[in-house]
Amino acid sequence: MLLNIEDFRRQARKNLPRFVFDYVEGAAEDERCRDRNGANLQALQLVPTCLRDTSTIDTSLTVFGQRWNAPLGVAPVGFCGLVHPQGDKFLARAAASRGLPFVLSTASNTRLEAVREAAPKGLQWMQLYVMSDRAIAEQLIRRAREANYGALVLTVDVPVSGYRERDVRNGFKLPFRPTLRTLANLACHPAWLLRVARYGMPSFVNLAESQEAAASAQVQAALLARAMDRRLVWESLAWIRSLWDGPLLIKGLLHADDAARALNHGVDGLIVSNHGGRQLDAAVATIDALPAIADKVGARVPVFVDSGFRRGSDIAKALALGASAVFVGRPAVYGMACGGEAGARAVLQLLSDELERTMTLLGAATLSDIAPHHLFAGSTPSFAWSPT
Repeated sequence: MLLNIEDFRRQARKNLPRFVFDYVEGAAEDERCRDRNGANLQALQLVPTCLRDTSTIDTSLTVFGQRWNAPLGVAPVGFCGLVHPQGDKFLARAAASRGLPFVLSTASNTRLEAVREAAPKGLQWMQLYVMSDRAIAEQLIRRAREANYGALVLTVDVPVSGYRERDVRNGFKLPFRPTLRTLANLACHPAWLLRVARYGMPSFVNLAESQEAAASAQVQAALLARAMDRRLVWESLAWIRSLWDGPLLIKGLLHADDAARALNHGVDGLIVSNHGGRQLDAAVATIDALPAIADKVGARVPVFVDSGFRRGSDIAKALALGASAVFVGRPAVYGMACGGEAGARAVLQLLSDELERTMTLLGAATLSDIAPHHLFAGSTPSFAWSPT
């Protein structure tokens, strides 16, 4: 019986080959940042307010003129075709079915046009990595605009890839040459092998502009290794703006001063993120970085957060600290590993239901009712941390 995200995680571990689960679950170096994300969220305590009218609970919000059914979205997940060949479509449709946004990764394994067509009425955004060859980014932006993606999410925390030791031990790189141990483990997962036999190993199909063309092996390997353009600076946003006239968000901020710079450069939204602990292992937990950034930004643009969220009560904690909504990556993938599109839908519904229950118990009928007074001051070390 899958009752919570941890149940889905355990089942996903059973269903997936070890190197695939390690790719999803793994983080940088000692994986302390990943663990800190969750631990610091769990350390926060909520204080209910009683005798409030909670006969109806409204979890909806409006972002960039579009209605979300809950303050929850699916974060960009690269290479989710490893989990299932239809992974990008599954996540997009699962989010659309719940009235929630989905962000497609540059490192996706299905053409962005096909993902958009899979959920034509869904709230879909496009995540952008800028590699050394900026022509790749330019064609991605152009195609996303033509396919009617609702926003562009520039990820800025990967000037170099974090050192992900699980992937190194498993020999997971392109071209993939599995070790004998990996081959033995694959034999224990015939369903996964059958899907690979049918669809082939996934590749980064969006790096090439046309469906007929294919990105070189070197370029695909560079994307897996997160070899990005280190010349990308704040002034580079003008170049992106010349190509994209819709909402532009920056993902990967942890410093309040960077949030201020983003506003000065006309960014429309921020995503507080440490890449799920997959980049700098010593990085601050996102829930600890959130208050200073939310305070710096105020109500001028929406502030989102990701990394470590596993319960609806976690979402409520982020809202109390100033977030507009929360994005999840691994939980949605756990669901997909357990039940495809239906599994991903179940995870999103589970988190939405947990949030609604938490709001009822807090005495908060709407999202705006969730406020700092719902946080127990003795459990909020995040208020003590300041980057300035």
